[in-house]
Amino acid sequence: MSTQLSTPTDRQSAEALSRSKNEPNWLVDLRGEAAELAGTLEWPKPEKVKIERWNLTAVGSYDQAAPANALTDLPEVVRELVAEGTENLVIQQNSSPVWTQLSAELAAKGVIFTDLETACKEHGDLVKPYLFQAVAKDEDKLTALHAALWNGGVFVYVPRNVEVEIPLQAILFNTKAEASFAPHIVIIAESNSRVTYVDYVVTEPGAVTEPFVYHSVVEVYVKAGAHVRFGSVHHLGGSGVDLTVRRAIIENDGVMEWVLGDLSDGNTLSDTKSVLKGNGSQSDAKVISIGKNAQQMSLTTQAVHFGLRSDSNMVTRAVMKDSASAIINGITKIEKGATKANGVQTEKVLMLSPKARGDANPILLIDEDDVTAGHAASVGQVNPEQVYYLMSRGISKQNAERLVIYGFLAPVVSEIPIDAVREQLEKLLVRKLEG
Repeated sequence: MSTQLSTPTDRQSAEALSRSKNEPNWLVDLRGEAAELAGTLEWPKPEKVKIERWNLTAVGSYDQAAPANALTDLPEVVRELVAEGTENLVIQQNSSPVWTQLSAELAAKGVIFTDLETACKEHGDLVKPYLFQAVAKDEDKLTALHAALWNGGVFVYVPRNVEVEIPLQAILFNTKAEASFAPHIVIIAESNSRVTYVDYVVTEPGAVTEPFVYHSVVEVYVKAGAHVRFGSVHHLGGSGVDLTVRRAIIENDGVMEWVLGDLSDGNTLSDTKSVLKGNGSQSDAKVISIGKNAQQMSLTTQAVHFGLRSDSNMVTRAVMKDSASAIINGITKIEKGATKANGVQTEKVLMLSPKARGDANPILLIDEDDVTAGHAASVGQVNPEQVYYLMSRGISKQNAERLVIYGFLAPVVSEIPIDAVREQLEKLLVRKLEG
Protein backbone atom coordinates (compact mmCIF):
# COMPACT_ATOMS: atom_id res chain seq x y z
CA MET A 1 0.00 0.00 0.00
CA SER A 2 1.12 3.56 -0.58
CA THR A 3 0.08 6.89 0.81
CA GLN A 4 -0.52 9.58 -1.78
CA LEU A 5 -2.37 12.60 -0.47
CA SER A 6 -1.65 15.14 -3.17
CA THR A 7 -4.38 16.07 -5.65
CA PRO A 8 -3.59 14.85 -9.20
CA THR A 9 -5.16 17.84 -10.94
CA ASP A 10 -5.55 21.61 -10.76
CA ARG A 11 -8.02 24.14 -12.11
CA GLN A 12 -6.04 24.96 -15.21
CA SER A 13 -5.54 21.34 -16.31
CA ALA A 14 -9.14 20.37 -15.49
CA GLU A 15 -10.51 23.27 -17.53
CA ALA A 16 -8.10 22.62 -20.39
CA LEU A 17 -9.18 18.98 -20.63
CA SER A 18 -12.84 20.01 -20.55
CA ARG A 19 -12.35 22.54 -23.36
CA SER A 20 -10.42 19.98 -25.42
CA LYS A 21 -13.56 17.82 -25.38
CA ASN A 22 -15.72 20.78 -26.45
CA GLU A 23 -17.77 20.68 -23.27
CA PRO A 24 -20.17 23.57 -22.55
CA ASN A 25 -18.86 26.54 -20.58
CA TRP A 26 -20.95 25.74 -17.51
CA LEU A 27 -19.29 22.33 -17.28
CA VAL A 28 -15.83 23.80 -17.82
CA ASP A 29 -16.46 26.12 -14.88
CA LEU A 30 -17.82 23.30 -12.71
CA ARG A 31 -14.75 21.17 -13.34
CA GLY A 32 -12.40 24.07 -12.58
CA GLU A 33 -14.15 24.90 -9.31
CA ALA A 34 -14.08 21.26 -8.29
CA ALA A 35 -10.36 20.95 -9.02
CA GLU A 36 -9.67 23.88 -6.71
CA LEU A 37 -11.85 22.31 -4.00
CA ALA A 38 -10.02 19.01 -4.30
CA GLY A 39 -6.85 20.73 -3.20
CA THR A 40 -8.44 21.94 0.06
CA LEU A 41 -10.68 19.07 1.17
CA GLU A 42 -9.89 15.81 2.98
CA TRP A 43 -10.60 12.26 1.89
CA PRO A 44 -13.73 10.69 3.39
CA LYS A 45 -13.18 8.94 6.72
CA PRO A 46 -15.25 5.77 6.83
CA GLU A 47 -15.44 4.04 10.19
CA LYS A 48 -12.49 1.76 11.06
CA VAL A 49 -11.03 1.88 7.54
CA LYS A 50 -8.07 4.17 6.82
CA ILE A 51 -8.52 4.68 3.11
CA GLU A 52 -5.81 7.35 3.12
CA ARG A 53 -3.38 4.42 3.21
CA TRP A 54 -4.70 3.22 -0.13
CA ASN A 55 -3.27 4.42 -3.42
CA LEU A 56 -5.99 7.01 -4.00
CA THR A 57 -4.36 9.16 -6.65
CA ALA A 58 -3.59 6.59 -9.34
CA VAL A 59 -6.45 8.09 -11.32
CA GLY A 60 -4.66 8.00 -14.67
CA SER A 61 -5.03 10.30 -17.66
CA TYR A 62 -7.90 10.78 -20.09
CA ASP A 63 -7.75 8.04 -22.73
CA GLN A 64 -10.27 8.21 -25.56
CA ALA A 65 -10.99 4.85 -27.11
CA ALA A 66 -12.11 4.47 -30.71
CA PRO A 67 -15.85 3.86 -31.13
CA ALA A 68 -16.76 0.25 -31.90
CA ASN A 69 -18.24 -0.45 -35.33
CA ALA A 70 -19.89 -3.61 -34.03
CA LEU A 71 -20.22 -5.40 -30.71
CA THR A 72 -17.95 -8.12 -32.07
CA ASP A 73 -15.11 -5.57 -31.99
CA LEU A 74 -15.26 -5.50 -28.18
CA PRO A 75 -13.49 -7.90 -25.78
CA GLU A 76 -15.13 -11.19 -24.86
CA VAL A 77 -15.65 -10.06 -21.27
CA VAL A 78 -17.94 -7.33 -22.62
CA ARG A 79 -19.74 -9.36 -25.29
CA GLU A 80 -20.77 -12.07 -22.83
CA LEU A 81 -22.44 -9.47 -20.63
CA VAL A 82 -24.68 -8.03 -23.31
CA ALA A 83 -28.22 -9.29 -22.82
CA GLU A 84 -29.44 -11.20 -25.87
CA GLY A 85 -31.55 -9.05 -28.16
CA THR A 86 -30.90 -5.85 -26.20
CA GLU A 87 -31.69 -2.62 -28.01
CA ASN A 88 -30.78 -0.25 -25.20
CA LEU A 89 -27.09 -0.26 -24.40
CA VAL A 90 -24.27 2.11 -23.43
CA ILE A 91 -20.67 0.87 -23.29
CA GLN A 92 -17.69 2.82 -21.95
CA GLN A 93 -14.09 1.73 -22.48
CA ASN A 94 -11.53 3.43 -20.22
CA SER A 95 -12.36 7.16 -20.39
CA SER A 96 -14.90 7.39 -23.19
CA PRO A 97 -18.05 5.85 -24.67
CA VAL A 98 -17.58 3.38 -27.51
CA TRP A 99 -21.18 2.29 -28.06
CA THR A 100 -24.62 3.85 -27.52
CA GLN A 101 -27.88 2.35 -28.64
CA LEU A 102 -31.53 3.20 -27.93
CA SER A 103 -34.58 1.64 -29.52
CA ALA A 104 -36.65 3.80 -31.85
CA GLU A 105 -39.72 3.02 -29.75
CA LEU A 106 -38.24 4.50 -26.56
CA ALA A 107 -36.75 7.45 -28.41
CA ALA A 108 -40.21 8.25 -29.81
CA LYS A 109 -41.56 8.34 -26.24
CA GLY A 110 -38.96 10.94 -25.28
CA VAL A 111 -36.63 8.60 -23.37
CA ILE A 112 -32.98 9.64 -23.40
CA PHE A 113 -30.30 7.01 -22.84
CA THR A 114 -26.77 8.02 -23.77
CA ASP A 115 -23.38 8.75 -22.30
CA LEU A 116 -23.28 11.71 -19.92
CA GLU A 117 -20.64 13.65 -21.86
CA THR A 118 -22.89 13.67 -24.91
CA ALA A 119 -25.92 14.54 -22.77
CA CYS A 120 -24.13 17.59 -21.35
CA LYS A 121 -23.63 18.88 -24.89
CA GLU A 122 -26.98 17.92 -26.42
CA HIS A 123 -29.31 18.08 -23.40
CA GLY A 124 -27.61 20.57 -21.12
CA ASP A 125 -30.94 22.07 -20.07
CA LEU A 126 -31.88 18.70 -18.55
CA VAL A 127 -28.49 17.76 -17.11
CA LYS A 128 -27.32 21.03 -15.55
CA PRO A 129 -30.05 21.36 -12.86
CA TYR A 130 -29.27 17.88 -11.54
CA LEU A 131 -25.54 17.31 -11.97
CA PHE A 132 -23.84 17.19 -8.53
CA GLN A 133 -27.02 18.08 -6.68
CA ALA A 134 -27.59 14.73 -4.95
CA VAL A 135 -23.83 14.40 -4.42
CA ALA A 136 -22.25 17.80 -3.82
CA LYS A 137 -18.88 18.42 -5.40
CA ASP A 138 -17.62 19.92 -2.12
CA GLU A 139 -18.66 16.93 0.04
CA ASP A 140 -15.04 15.76 0.37
CA LYS A 141 -11.87 15.32 -1.66
CA LEU A 142 -13.26 12.26 -3.41
CA THR A 143 -16.38 13.97 -4.76
CA ALA A 144 -14.42 17.11 -5.70
CA LEU A 145 -11.78 15.10 -7.54
CA HIS A 146 -14.49 13.15 -9.33
CA ALA A 147 -16.34 16.35 -10.32
CA ALA A 148 -13.13 17.63 -11.88
CA LEU A 149 -12.17 14.44 -13.73
CA TRP A 150 -15.26 12.31 -14.43
CA ASN A 151 -15.56 10.92 -17.93
CA GLY A 152 -17.96 8.99 -20.16
CA GLY A 153 -20.77 8.06 -17.81
CA VAL A 154 -24.47 7.43 -18.40
CA PHE A 155 -27.51 9.69 -18.63
CA VAL A 156 -31.07 8.37 -18.38
CA TYR A 157 -34.17 10.53 -18.70
CA VAL A 158 -37.67 9.05 -18.58
CA PRO A 159 -40.55 11.48 -19.26
CA ARG A 160 -43.70 11.73 -17.18
CA ASN A 161 -46.01 8.68 -17.31
CA VAL A 162 -43.61 6.65 -19.49
CA GLU A 163 -42.87 3.06 -18.48
CA VAL A 164 -39.67 1.48 -19.80
CA GLU A 165 -40.47 -2.23 -19.70
CA ILE A 166 -37.13 -3.57 -21.00
CA PRO A 167 -34.10 -2.85 -18.76
CA LEU A 168 -31.54 -0.32 -19.91
CA GLN A 169 -28.03 -1.75 -19.73
CA ALA A 170 -24.55 -0.21 -19.45
CA ILE A 171 -21.16 -1.92 -19.44
CA LEU A 172 -18.22 0.08 -18.11
CA PHE A 173 -14.82 -1.54 -18.55
CA ASN A 174 -11.16 -0.66 -18.57
CA THR A 175 -8.17 -2.17 -20.30
CA LYS A 176 -5.34 0.13 -19.13
CA ALA A 177 -4.18 1.03 -15.63
CA GLU A 178 -2.89 4.37 -16.88
CA ALA A 179 -6.29 5.39 -18.30
CA SER A 180 -8.66 7.50 -16.24
CA PHE A 181 -11.77 5.43 -15.48
CA ALA A 182 -14.38 7.59 -13.74
CA PRO A 183 -17.96 7.36 -15.04
CA HIS A 184 -20.73 9.52 -13.61
CA ILE A 185 -24.31 8.25 -13.82
CA VAL A 186 -27.42 10.46 -13.69
CA ILE A 187 -30.95 9.00 -13.81
CA ILE A 188 -34.03 11.23 -13.85
CA ALA A 189 -37.42 9.52 -13.63
CA GLU A 190 -40.23 12.02 -14.01
CA SER A 191 -43.59 11.69 -12.25
CA ASN A 192 -45.32 8.31 -12.56
CA SER A 193 -42.61 6.86 -14.80
CA ARG A 194 -40.90 3.51 -14.40
CA VAL A 195 -37.44 2.27 -15.43
CA THR A 196 -34.93 -0.48 -14.68
CA TYR A 197 -31.24 0.25 -15.22
CA VAL A 198 -28.42 -2.28 -14.82
CA ASP A 199 -24.69 -1.80 -15.23
CA TYR A 200 -21.63 -3.99 -15.02
CA VAL A 201 -18.23 -2.51 -14.07
CA VAL A 202 -15.34 -4.76 -15.04
CA THR A 203 -11.68 -4.92 -15.98
CA GLU A 204 -10.49 -7.06 -18.87
CA PRO A 205 -8.98 -10.18 -17.26
CA GLY A 206 -5.18 -10.08 -17.22
CA ALA A 207 -4.99 -6.70 -18.97
CA VAL A 208 -4.76 -4.39 -15.93
CA THR A 209 -2.08 -5.37 -13.43
CA GLU A 210 -0.71 -1.99 -12.33
CA PRO A 211 -2.42 0.15 -9.64
CA PHE A 212 -5.48 2.13 -10.73
CA VAL A 213 -8.41 3.94 -9.13
CA TYR A 214 -12.00 3.62 -10.26
CA HIS A 215 -14.01 6.52 -8.86
CA SER A 216 -17.66 6.86 -9.74
CA VAL A 217 -20.75 8.74 -8.60
CA VAL A 218 -24.40 7.78 -9.16
CA GLU A 219 -27.23 10.31 -8.81
CA VAL A 220 -30.84 9.13 -9.10
CA TYR A 221 -33.84 11.47 -9.01
CA VAL A 222 -37.15 9.71 -8.40
CA LYS A 223 -40.04 12.11 -8.93
CA ALA A 224 -43.56 11.76 -7.50
CA GLY A 225 -45.01 8.31 -8.13
CA ALA A 226 -42.00 7.14 -10.15
CA HIS A 227 -40.31 3.77 -9.71
CA VAL A 228 -36.60 3.22 -10.38
CA ARG A 229 -34.81 -0.09 -10.10
CA PHE A 230 -31.00 0.22 -10.17
CA GLY A 231 -28.85 -2.89 -10.48
CA SER A 232 -25.05 -2.85 -10.50
CA VAL A 233 -22.32 -5.49 -10.38
CA HIS A 234 -18.69 -4.42 -9.85
CA HIS A 235 -15.84 -6.82 -10.60
CA LEU A 236 -12.60 -4.89 -10.88
CA GLY A 237 -9.18 -6.53 -10.64
CA GLY A 238 -7.13 -6.77 -7.47
CA SER A 239 -4.73 -3.98 -8.49
CA GLY A 240 -7.56 -1.43 -8.46
CA VAL A 241 -9.27 0.62 -5.78
CA ASP A 242 -13.06 0.84 -6.20
CA LEU A 243 -14.52 4.10 -4.84
CA THR A 244 -18.26 4.40 -5.50
CA VAL A 245 -20.78 6.88 -4.11
CA ARG A 246 -24.49 6.45 -4.87
CA ARG A 247 -27.38 8.75 -3.91
CA ALA A 248 -31.11 8.77 -4.64
CA ILE A 249 -33.57 11.60 -3.94
CA ILE A 250 -37.10 10.19 -3.70
CA GLU A 251 -40.20 12.40 -3.83
CA ASN A 252 -43.85 11.73 -2.86
CA ASP A 253 -44.86 8.08 -3.36
CA GLY A 254 -41.69 7.40 -5.31
CA VAL A 255 -40.00 4.00 -5.13
CA MET A 256 -36.25 3.33 -5.31
CA GLU A 257 -34.73 -0.15 -5.47
CA TRP A 258 -31.00 -0.82 -5.23
CA VAL A 259 -29.61 -4.27 -6.12
CA LEU A 260 -25.83 -4.14 -5.77
CA GLY A 261 -23.02 -6.64 -6.16
CA ASP A 262 -19.83 -5.08 -4.74
CA LEU A 263 -17.49 -7.87 -5.87
CA SER A 264 -14.28 -6.14 -6.90
CA ASP A 265 -11.04 -7.89 -5.90
CA GLY A 266 -9.23 -4.78 -4.65
CA ASN A 267 -9.87 -2.41 -1.77
CA THR A 268 -13.42 -1.08 -1.91
CA LEU A 269 -15.33 1.93 -0.60
CA SER A 270 -19.05 1.72 -1.37
CA ASP A 271 -21.48 4.31 0.01
CA THR A 272 -25.15 4.12 -1.01
CA LYS A 273 -27.81 6.47 0.36
CA SER A 274 -31.52 6.96 -0.24
CA VAL A 275 -33.01 10.29 0.81
CA LEU A 276 -36.73 9.73 1.38
CA LYS A 277 -37.76 13.31 0.84
CA GLY A 278 -41.42 12.82 -0.05
CA ASN A 279 -44.46 11.55 1.81
CA GLY A 280 -45.06 7.87 1.13
CA SER A 281 -41.63 7.43 -0.46
CA GLN A 282 -39.99 4.00 -0.38
CA SER A 283 -36.47 2.61 -0.64
CA ASP A 284 -35.31 -0.99 -0.79
CA ALA A 285 -31.59 -1.82 -0.91
CA LYS A 286 -30.04 -5.26 -1.31
CA VAL A 287 -26.23 -5.53 -1.28
CA ILE A 288 -24.00 -8.56 -1.77
CA SER A 289 -20.23 -8.63 -1.32
CA ILE A 290 -17.38 -11.14 -1.23
CA GLY A 291 -13.89 -10.37 0.05
CA LYS A 292 -10.77 -12.44 -0.51
CA ASN A 293 -7.00 -12.36 0.05
CA ALA A 294 -6.06 -9.25 2.08
CA GLN A 295 -8.82 -7.10 0.59
CA GLN A 296 -10.24 -4.27 2.73
CA MET A 297 -13.86 -3.16 2.27
CA SER A 298 -16.02 -0.37 3.63
CA LEU A 299 -19.66 -0.91 2.71
CA THR A 300 -22.23 1.63 3.90
CA THR A 301 -25.94 1.67 3.12
CA GLN A 302 -28.07 4.57 4.37
CA ALA A 303 -31.69 5.69 4.40
CA VAL A 304 -32.61 9.19 5.56
CA HIS A 305 -36.32 9.78 6.19
CA PHE A 306 -37.93 13.20 5.83
CA GLY A 307 -41.33 12.24 4.40
CA LEU A 308 -44.41 11.16 6.29
CA ARG A 309 -45.09 7.41 6.07
CA SER A 310 -41.80 6.86 4.27
CA ASP A 311 -40.47 3.31 4.30
CA SER A 312 -36.97 1.85 3.94
CA ASN A 313 -35.54 -1.64 3.95
CA MET A 314 -31.84 -2.52 3.73
CA VAL A 315 -30.27 -5.98 3.44
CA THR A 316 -26.51 -6.57 3.20
CA ARG A 317 -24.92 -10.00 2.96
CA ALA A 318 -21.14 -10.42 2.81
CA VAL A 319 -18.82 -13.39 2.69
CA MET A 320 -15.21 -12.94 3.83
CA LYS A 321 -12.46 -15.48 3.09
CA ASP A 322 -8.67 -15.64 3.50
CA SER A 323 -7.59 -12.53 5.47
CA ALA A 324 -10.15 -10.16 3.95
CA SER A 325 -11.90 -7.65 6.18
CA ALA A 326 -15.15 -5.71 5.85
CA ILE A 327 -16.76 -2.92 7.83
CA ILE A 328 -20.47 -2.96 7.02
CA ASN A 329 -22.56 -0.03 8.18
CA GLY A 330 -26.33 0.20 7.94
CA ILE A 331 -27.62 3.64 8.86
CA THR A 332 -31.30 4.49 9.25
CA LYS A 333 -31.94 8.18 10.06
CA ILE A 334 -35.49 9.34 10.76
CA GLU A 335 -35.69 13.12 10.93
CA LYS A 336 -38.00 15.14 13.16
CA GLY A 337 -41.42 15.38 11.53
CA ALA A 338 -41.17 12.13 9.56
CA THR A 339 -44.12 10.64 11.42
CA LYS A 340 -45.29 7.09 10.66
CA ALA A 341 -41.92 6.37 9.00
CA ASN A 342 -40.63 2.81 9.04
CA GLY A 343 -37.00 1.75 8.72
CA VAL A 344 -35.70 -1.82 8.81
CA GLN A 345 -32.19 -3.10 8.18
CA THR A 346 -30.28 -6.38 8.28
CA GLU A 347 -26.53 -6.95 7.98
CA LYS A 348 -25.11 -10.48 7.91
CA VAL A 349 -21.49 -11.53 7.48
CA LEU A 350 -20.29 -15.08 6.86
CA MET A 351 -16.59 -15.75 7.54
CA LEU A 352 -14.88 -18.69 5.85
CA SER A 353 -11.44 -18.36 7.45
CA PRO A 354 -10.09 -17.79 10.98
CA LYS A 355 -8.18 -14.77 9.65
CA ALA A 356 -11.18 -13.18 7.91
CA ARG A 357 -12.88 -10.27 9.65
CA GLY A 358 -16.38 -8.85 9.42
CA ASP A 359 -17.88 -6.03 11.43
CA ALA A 360 -21.62 -5.42 11.05
CA ASN A 361 -22.81 -2.10 12.48
CA PRO A 362 -26.57 -1.40 12.49
CA ILE A 363 -27.16 2.25 13.37
CA LEU A 364 -30.55 3.81 14.13
CA LEU A 365 -30.77 7.59 14.52
CA ILE A 366 -34.34 8.50 15.45
CA ASP A 367 -35.50 12.10 15.99
CA GLU A 368 -39.25 11.40 15.84
CA ASP A 369 -41.46 9.49 18.29
CA ASP A 370 -44.28 8.16 16.11
CA VAL A 371 -42.22 5.76 13.96
CA THR A 372 -41.21 2.12 13.73
CA ALA A 373 -37.63 0.95 13.21
CA GLY A 374 -35.70 -2.25 13.60
CA HIS A 375 -32.38 -3.87 12.89
CA ALA A 376 -30.64 -7.23 12.90
CA ALA A 377 -26.96 -8.06 12.55
CA SER A 378 -24.97 -11.27 12.66
CA VAL A 379 -21.36 -12.30 12.11
CA GLY A 380 -20.41 -15.95 12.10
CA GLN A 381 -19.21 -19.03 10.27
CA VAL A 382 -21.06 -21.62 8.21
CA ASN A 383 -23.78 -23.19 10.35
CA PRO A 384 -22.66 -26.76 11.14
CA GLU A 385 -26.25 -27.90 11.72
CA GLN A 386 -27.21 -26.88 8.19
CA VAL A 387 -24.18 -28.71 6.81
CA TYR A 388 -25.00 -31.82 8.86
CA TYR A 389 -28.59 -31.79 7.63
CA LEU A 390 -27.48 -31.69 3.99
CA MET A 391 -24.87 -34.41 4.58
CA SER A 392 -27.61 -36.58 6.08
CA ARG A 393 -29.29 -36.38 2.67
CA GLY A 394 -26.23 -37.84 0.95
CA ILE A 395 -24.47 -34.59 0.01
CA SER A 396 -20.70 -34.34 0.57
CA LYS A 397 -19.42 -31.92 3.19
CA GLN A 398 -17.77 -29.69 0.57
CA ASN A 399 -20.93 -29.46 -1.52
CA ALA A 400 -23.05 -28.96 1.58
CA GLU A 401 -20.92 -25.98 2.64
CA ARG A 402 -21.12 -24.60 -0.89
CA LEU A 403 -24.91 -24.85 -0.89
CA VAL A 404 -25.16 -23.10 2.48
CA ILE A 405 -23.00 -20.23 1.21
CA TYR A 406 -24.99 -19.82 -2.00
CA GLY A 407 -28.23 -19.99 -0.04
CA PHE A 408 -26.88 -17.22 2.18
CA LEU A 409 -26.31 -15.01 -0.88
CA ALA A 410 -29.40 -16.02 -2.86
CA PRO A 411 -31.79 -13.27 -1.62
CA VAL A 412 -29.69 -10.68 -3.44
CA VAL A 413 -28.56 -12.72 -6.45
CA SER A 414 -32.16 -13.54 -7.37
CA GLU A 415 -33.02 -9.83 -7.59
CA ILE A 416 -30.72 -9.07 -10.56
CA PRO A 417 -33.28 -8.16 -13.27
CA ILE A 418 -31.35 -9.22 -16.39
CA ASP A 419 -30.79 -12.94 -16.96
CA ALA A 420 -27.42 -12.52 -18.69
CA VAL A 421 -26.04 -10.37 -15.89
CA ARG A 422 -27.42 -12.67 -13.19
CA GLU A 423 -25.78 -15.67 -14.87
CA GLN A 424 -22.46 -13.83 -15.03
CA LEU A 425 -22.83 -12.87 -11.38
CA GLU A 426 -23.34 -16.52 -10.45
CA LYS A 427 -20.17 -17.45 -12.37
CA LEU A 428 -18.32 -14.66 -10.59
CA LEU A 429 -19.47 -15.93 -7.21
CA VAL A 430 -18.09 -19.36 -8.02
CA ARG A 431 -14.79 -17.83 -9.12
CA LYS A 432 -14.39 -15.68 -6.00
CA LEU A 433 -15.51 -18.32 -3.54
CA GLU A 434 -13.78 -21.37 -5.00
CA GLY A 435 -11.04 -20.05 -7.28
